[in-house]
Amino acid sequence: MSNGVDFKDLQRRMDGAVAAFHHDLASLRTGRASSNLLDPIHVQAYGSPMPINQVATVSVPEPRMISVSVWDKQLVGAVDRAIRESNLGFNPIVDGTTLRIPLPELNEQRRKELVKIAHQYAEHARVAARHVRRDGMEHAKKAEKDGEIGQDESRVQSDRVQKLTDDTIAQIDSMLAEKEAEIMQV
Repeated sequence: MSNGVDFKDLQRRMDGAVAAFHHDLASLRTGRASSNLLDPIHVQAYGSPMPINQVATVSVPEPRMISVSVWDKQLVGAVDRAIRESNLGFNPIVDGTTLRIPLPELNEQRRKELVKIAHQYAEHARVAARHVRRDGMEHAKKAEKDGEIGQDESRVQSDRVQKLTDDTIAQIDSMLAEKEAEIMQV
C-alpha cells in the first residue's frame, strides 16, 4: 500500500528533465569553441550511424578552433561529410587524419536563430516537467480516491508537487536566460 506521491521519483524525473535541457544547451554554439558542439553529429561508420565521439577524439586546442582526430583513416571522409552536412555551419579543414574546424564569428541573424533554438529546448524541458507534475497529481488523487490518504493530505501532496514543478521551471528559465545572454554577447 502506497502513501500517495513518490517525491523521490518525481524529483529524479524533474532532475532528468533539467539535465537533458543542460545537455541540449551545451550543444548550442556560442562565441567560444566547445567539444560539445559536435555531440549531435552522427557519422555513417561501419554500416550504422555513430556519434562522432565514438570514431574520433574531439578537442579544443584554441578558443575558436575544434580539432577532430579520427581513429580510422578510412572514416576521415565520412566524418568530414557528416560535419559539413550537420547544418551547424562548419567547414572542416582536413589534415591527414585530423580535421580542424575554425569557428566563424556568429552574425546577428545566427545568434537570433540560436536563441530561438534555445527557447525550443527550454519549452521541451518545461513540457517534460509538466508531465512529471501531471503524474504526481494523478498519484495524489488516486491515493485519495482509494482511501490511502485523506483529502487534506492529498491537497498537501498536490501543493508539494506544484512547488517542485515551479522550482524546476524556474531553474530551466534561469538556465535559458544565462545561455541567451552568452549567445547574444559579442
